[in-house]
Amino acid sequence: MGFSSYEQACAEHRWQVPARYNIAQDVCDKHPPEKLALIHEHFDGTVREVLWGELQELSNRFASVLQTAGVEPGDRVAMLLPPTPETAAVFFGTWKCGAILLSMSVLYGDEGIRHRLTDARPRVLVTNAENAGRIDPSLVERVLILDHDLLATGAQQFEPVETAADDPAQLYYTSGTTGLAKGIVHAHRYLLAHEEFSYCHEVQDGELFHGMGEWAWAAGIAPLLGPWRLGAVQCVYQREGGFDPHRQLDFLSRHHVTNVFTTPTAMRSMMSIEDAGTRYPQRLRRVCSAGEPLNPEAIRWFREQYGVTVLDYYGLSESYPLVANYPFMEVREGSMGKAMPGWEVAILDEDERPVAQGERGEICLRARTNPHYPLGYWEQPEATVETFDGDWFHTKDAASQDPDGYYWYEGRADDVIIAAGYRIGPFEVESVCLEHPAVAEAAVVASPDERRGFVVKAFVVLATGHDGSDALADEIKAFVRDRLSAYAYPRRVEFVDGLPKTLTGKIRRIELRQLEAERAQAG
Repeated sequence: MGFSSYEQACAEHRWQVPARYNIAQDVCDKHPPEKLALIHEHFDGTVREVLWGELQELSNRFASVLQTAGVEPGDRVAMLLPPTPETAAVFFGTWKCGAILLSMSVLYGDEGIRHRLTDARPRVLVTNAENAGRIDPSLVERVLILDHDLLATGAQQFEPVETAADDPAQLYYTSGTTGLAKGIVHAHRYLLAHEEFSYCHEVQDGELFHGMGEWAWAAGIAPLLGPWRLGAVQCVYQREGGFDPHRQLDFLSRHHVTNVFTTPTAMRSMMSIEDAGTRYPQRLRRVCSAGEPLNPEAIRWFREQYGVTVLDYYGLSESYPLVANYPFMEVREGSMGKAMPGWEVAILDEDERPVAQGERGEICLRARTNPHYPLGYWEQPEATVETFDGDWFHTKDAASQDPDGYYWYEGRADDVIIAAGYRIGPFEVESVCLEHPAVAEAAVVASPDERRGFVVKAFVVLATGHDGSDALADEIKAFVRDRLSAYAYPRRVEFVDGLPKTLTGKIRRIELRQLEAERAQAG
């Protein structure tokens, strides 16, 4: 797919969604068994090459295991697993059964896991021996430990359940400004709308692709499935601990990866390596980024080091991506680009009227105009109607549009924190802070950070009998991290005598956000 202009891409775009469609059959089973599917590198240095035939057999065996366990179409199958070939196979096996996949990150804390299991009520949870002890068995009907013995019990052949394109396939959880993370249900057809791999990455059959996102979020699962669907070979690095820019660039260099999905936070980490281009030479043809606004400085650094202009695109778990930069269009550094072909995007005011050119408004998507549109929030009919049944889907992200149609991000229209690419709901973090005996009140906001863009900061009012100290701040950070997740905890804690509130007692987070922004500007 090659285009000479953005206008041509939009004019020639057509949605093609068959009535019957299954992700596993389109992404996994259609490939020749002898074709290379995956190069997996464990953090201990072990490298494994996997053919499609092996993934096809493993996914059949796992589908058989699920069927024996009583899993039926529409049941939820939860997973708490690292990124391995077997994990990818159980993804496919879940869809072959017609079940709904809920993939959880090993970075989740115990409360994050508990909430998702309590809410989704999966028929089966699949994990490994390392994470099995983190699961409360009372929250799920059956726990399966993924190993060779488990897969060996399944039949080598399996006839996939026939699914409609509109049947549910994926359950993601996303954070909002109030309440706990809520599940978003996507149909099998949603993968067909992930055309960033055609328009932005321009994935070629057989080329080596690497996605840096985790296999628990849309920005991790889509860069796994989308390129595979187009014939790419996935290069997967199973990390130990946090992101290490040296290990990441070394991995890409040694495996001669040509196409990459990354994040602004990862790129800012790489920028700490002054001689990255000579120390870790690459064969990169295309690099794209999403998850948070991409700094112009990061684009320029990557171009200087590797001669590649990084293409930024934008979206949410509900609808992703809405807006993007493309290789067939001028890239304006700092801009989100233009609307994806086939997506009707507009900048609207509070009354859903278009704002004047150049003015700040909310990024909105015309409802139900593409295959990515979700089925709704999991078992939340009122929230589903409120969010998805109108003429427009509201992203709650603010932006403006220049005379040439480029979108420019202006920040959040609500209190959700975007830190290192993760969307973090302040309510969840505040709730866990309040469980600490020293905390009487807490307000959580985004605090500007040079490397991560923003980090989570908690303003804490202490309970009677407690005094603020660095040691107590560290204790609160660890307390929240252990219970919620390794990314959604306050990296900064400030003790205050009181919090700004409305007349009805609601915390005015906007005042605290403004305070942090002013402090950052003052240096």
